[in-house]
Amino acid sequence: MDPLPTPRTRPGRDGLAALLAKPSAASVGLDFDGTLAPIVADPEQARAHPEAVPALAALAPKVASVAVITGRPAAVAVRYGGFAGVPGLEHLTVLGHYGAERWDAVTATVTAPPPHPGVAAARAELPGVLERAGARRGTWIEEKGRAVAVHTRRADDPQVAFEALRGPLTDLAARHGLIVEPGRLVLELRPPGMDKGVALTDHVRRTGAESVLYAGDDLGDLPAFAAVDELRAEGVPGLLVCSGSTEVTELAERADMVVDGPAGVVHLLRTLAAQLD
Repeated sequence: MDPLPTPRTRPGRDGLAALLAKPSAASVGLDFDGTLAPIVADPEQARAHPEAVPALAALAPKVASVAVITGRPAAVAVRYGGFAGVPGLEHLTVLGHYGAERWDAVTATVTAPPPHPGVAAARAELPGVLERAGARRGTWIEEKGRAVAVHTRRADDPQVAFEALRGPLTDLAARHGLIVEPGRLVLELRPPGMDKGVALTDHVRRTGAESVLYAGDDLGDLPAFAAVDELRAEGVPGLLVCSGSTEVTELAERADMVVDGPAGVVHLLRTLAAQLD
């Protein structure tokens, strides 16, 4: 049996110890892209790591809950993850659009409020905004239903295009009552009021979890990291895991444990499941 990595911080070690001591009261939260699924140039081609579902299916029956928390629509994450109808994942929850959408394996349905009208309005203006910013070449607009995202990964200079679009997209979002969520060479325009921290905290409280593990890779996961810090302050031990990359360093600096991308996350989940046998 492979040994578990040792968290580098005392709060992280306390969080892992609490999970191991009472897994039936532990909640596990996981980002999707960059954490369970490798980052790819075309987001529509993203799929969960081949060993992610088996690792989750091995771990999920041994803990109180497992939730995938993603900026994607919940149904898309379920499809790209291959989560539906998997033995062991009968109680999986997928919180899409940063928690605005909820899919659970029990009902296999998505529940959500009506979409924000500003998303459609901003989407209609996006081509003109990209044209005026000189950023049409190589950029790609991703339709996300309750949000819209602009990717620069395929531009000639992805980082330059990303920085050139920050201001114009922030202005566009503000005009339509939206906010801009920056990520790994992507800028997402979405409604305010919901983020992964809000979603994670709500999930932990719903499940009555007494410890929590959260793993993420991108700037959108920072609110979830902050939520775990707040839960720790309330007496709920937590472990923060960064799915490491060279594109985003903020999470690695905040994490209790850094693993090697989705493959490292899968290994951690699989090792945890084996430890709990």
